[in-house]
Amino acid sequence: MSTGTISSPPTAIEVHGLRKSFGTTVALDGVDLMVDAGQVFALLGPNGAGKTTLVRILATLLSPDGGTARLAGHDVVRQAAQVRTDIGLTGQFAAIDDLLSGRENLEMVAELSRLPRAEAVRRASVLLERFDLVDAAGRQARTYSGGMRRRLDLAASLIAEPPVVVLDEPTTGLDPAARLGLWGVIEDLARSGTTVLLTTQYLEEADRLAARIAVIDRGRIIAEGTADELKRQLGGVVVELRTVDDRDLGVAVAAIEGLAPGEVRVDPENRRATLPAPEGSKTLMAVLRHLDQAGATVEDIGLHRPSLDDVFLHLTGATIRDDDRPIPGPAGGIRLRPAP
Repeated sequence: MSTGTISSPPTAIEVHGLRKSFGTTVALDGVDLMVDAGQVFALLGPNGAGKTTLVRILATLLSPDGGTARLAGHDVVRQAAQVRTDIGLTGQFAAIDDLLSGRENLEMVAELSRLPRAEAVRRASVLLERFDLVDAAGRQARTYSGGMRRRLDLAASLIAEPPVVVLDEPTTGLDPAARLGLWGVIEDLARSGTTVLLTTQYLEEADRLAARIAVIDRGRIIAEGTADELKRQLGGVVVELRTVDDRDLGVAVAAIEGLAPGEVRVDPENRRATLPAPEGSKTLMAVLRHLDQAGATVEDIGLHRPSLDDVFLHLTGATIRDDDRPIPGPAGGIRLRPAP
């Protein structure tokens, strides 16, 4: 009886040592990335981390200064024309014509993609149905809500049925209901086998949608894995506390240091501290005793499973929405890819 080898899934996006600078500002500093075909892959990071620069290089809108990038097997520099047929791109702002109806927008994009007229009409009808825009198909796009405009923009990026779709912060500016609706659309794309590269600042978005996540900060990939793998880097359950003021935060941190293996992680902006809790409730009770002895006033305390927010804080020393982030601690710039 012969034994066969299990083949790896084909690679849809392959990036090696990608570099890009604008003057003295380094946007990408040697980025490596592999995205399997048919996978939703999230690139998570704050504004200015390099997400959009990477997207623009993959979409052939920018040339890299160094390194290589391939999309659907084609080099983004040497085979740019082929790459453009293989990618659907949706940016932070809907790129649609306000004076055209929803149907006209889709048919126009189809014709620009050189689809025959009959196929353009067919594809537009299919996508209007898929994105729940049939009732608004004849209305000018300027009458659409933010969520409808974003769905129409995404539909337009799919008109030529590209194997890879890149969504650059697609839910920015949407209200919670519209964001949930677009998440459902992205989940449908994944089920259909489309490869999706999703850049986002929303931690819950990456957690819900992505099979794998890479954290980018200051132009470098500093961690990569599944959401669970990234969270496990923090050692499982933690005690999380929030104090009334900054003075109490300092007292609390001093009181609980050394109570469990691992360092106390501090988020000064939110007056929050977390400590690994390998013994669960026993660790929590020990923390409570030490806080009481130190006279620290705590607003909230409890056991907490690490979130992607905790992961990002641990890796970069700042929250993802903090524009004035401090220089990262020892984790900053070190690739912390979990072992396979």
